[in-house]
Amino acid sequence: MLDPIRDWDDAFANMAHIPGSDRLPDQWTQAAAAYRASGVRIDQGIAYGNAERARLDLIWPDGPPLGLAVFVHGGYWMQTDRQTWTHLAAGAVARGWAVCLPGYTLAPDIAIAGITQQIGAAIACAAGMVTGPLRLAGHSAGGHLVTRMICDDTPLPRAVLDRIAGVVSISGVHDLRALCHTRMNTTLKLDQATAQAESPVLHRPARAVPLTCWVGGGERPEFIRQSRLLAAIWNGLDLPTDCILDGNHDHFSVLDGLCTPDSALVRRWLADDTAPTDTRKDTA
Repeated sequence: MLDPIRDWDDAFANMAHIPGSDRLPDQWTQAAAAYRASGVRIDQGIAYGNAERARLDLIWPDGPPLGLAVFVHGGYWMQTDRQTWTHLAAGAVARGWAVCLPGYTLAPDIAIAGITQQIGAAIACAAGMVTGPLRLAGHSAGGHLVTRMICDDTPLPRAVLDRIAGVVSISGVHDLRALCHTRMNTTLKLDQATAQAESPVLHRPARAVPLTCWVGGGERPEFIRQSRLLAAIWNGLDLPTDCILDGNHDHFSVLDGLCTPDSALVRRWLADDTAPTDTRKDTA
C-alpha cells in the first residue's frame, strides 16, 4: 500500500533532493551556448505568435531531415526558456532529424491552458517548415504539454495531429489537481476546474499515437506515480503506451540521454530501437 502524501510542496521539490542542484542552471546554460556555437545550423527566434516569448528555434541536420522532432522544456510552466536547453537537440540532430525548441509565455502572465494553446501554435508553425513525421518530447511541465497535444481537445489542426508518430513524456506532470495544494499555485492560479481540464489523465487520447512515459528511477515518488498513472489509464483506452523507469536517474540527469545519438532515450523518441536498451519497462 502506498503511503499517503502529506506535503505536496515536498512531493514536487526536485532540486531540494538533488545534491549540487544549485550548479545545474549554469551548467545547462553553458552547455546550450556551446552547442549553439558548435557550427550547427540553427534558425533562432522564429515568431509563431504575437507574444514576446512566442518564439521557436529550429535546428537542422546536415542533410534533408527525416522529420521534425519537438522538445518542450519544463520549469513548472513558470521558469527557464528554450535557449537553456539547446544542447538537448544534439542526439536527434545527429540522427538526421530537424529539432524544434519552442518557447512560451510563463505563468503568472498566462494560464496553463494558454500555454497549451501556444505550444499547439508553435508545433503547427514548425510543422509547416519541415516535412515528414512529427515526434514530440517534453520534460516535466513540457511532458504535460506534449501529452496535451494528443488529448481529445488538442489545439492542433487535424492535419498536424495526423503527422504525430510518437510522444515521449519525460518525467511529465499528468495530473495537475495535486498542484492546487502547493505554494507554487500562487503563481499558477489553478482551481479544481482548470486543473481537471488541463490534466491528460482525465482526457481520452485524440488518436492512437504511441506514448512513452519515461521517468528516472531515482526521482521523487510523485513523478514516478504520475508517469505510471497516465500509462495505465491510456493503455486502458487502447493507446499503445509504455512506462519506462530509467535506471537511478533523478529529475534532471534523466535528460542526459538526449545529448547522445545512440542513447535509449533518443532511440525511443525517434522510434529507432535497433540497439539494445539499458532501461527497463515498468510493469508495476
